[in-house]
Amino acid sequence: MLAQTLIFLITTAGDLFVLALLLRFILQWARAPARNQLSLFLAALTDFIVRPARRVIPGWWGIDFATLLLAWLVAGLELWVVLSIKGYQPGSTPGIALAALGALAALNLIRLAIYIVMAAVVVQAILSWVQPYSALTPLLSSVTRPFLQPFQKRVPTIANVDLAPFFVLIICQLLLAVPLVWLEATVGRLL
Repeated sequence: MLAQTLIFLITTAGDLFVLALLLRFILQWARAPARNQLSLFLAALTDFIVRPARRVIPGWWGIDFATLLLAWLVAGLELWVVLSIKGYQPGSTPGIALAALGALAALNLIRLAIYIVMAAVVVQAILSWVQPYSALTPLLSSVTRPFLQPFQKRVPTIANVDLAPFFVLIICQLLLAVPLVWLEATVGRLL
């Protein structure tokens, strides 16, 4: 009972911090406006670890690799702590177990990134109908534009309704359902 409560607390805190780091990375990658409440909150929450990491890990091509690497490391640390609490022992092949742990952490980041895209698409679609001139609109637009644009070019609007979000959500669901589940099961067997 105590172990399950501890695992819940570690998973919740770890996932929220990984989510904050990943959101910071995605907003920088998408060139979202820097002066908004979400960006300022994420910067205040994660600067204590991101700023020192940026001194060691440079960014290339406008991509903040320090933040992405930190998100991956925190996800891996979270998995390691949870497996340790459950009593997992790596056995005779700690190198393979460590590689599998790193791969599972990367898959967790991909899953969280897909959820971020899905949430941004849904919120943007709702806001476009309810409150199109919201302060969140430019932020959401910059995050969803790379995913919506290919569909907006090819899929015509029907009665002034953009169907691109529908197709993005379907592809996100397919990515979550098929390849990620299969990869996670395959990598999980290596542990």
